[in-house]
Amino acid sequence: MTTTNNANQKLVVTAFWEVNSGEEAVVAGLLKDFLPQAQREPGVREFQIHQNIAKPREFFFYEVFAGEAAFAEHQETDHFKNIILGQAIPKLAKRERSQFRFI
Repeated sequence: MTTTNNANQKLVVTAFWEVNSGEEAVVAGLLKDFLPQAQREPGVREFQIHQNIAKPREFFFYEVFAGEAAFAEHQETDHFKNIILGQAIPKLAKRERSQFRFI
């Protein structure tokens, strides 16, 4: 019989952003507005955004969701659509995302 470990069902998403030159402060401000809203989502277990000290155009996201459904729900929220898709992403030079599972 196989035992399911609920921690293994969680989905970890990392993202790396590089913003266009001159947009660092604007994007940082948008992310400061976005972050507490994302952290309050019911399916979010951890959500942190970091800005590189030496290279302020670079941002790193570390996100843990209850599962794939919670991640899908996150992408359908008004704050994700408005702040991330509508305002921040147009200011990016580069965006990379990866998904992981706990082992």
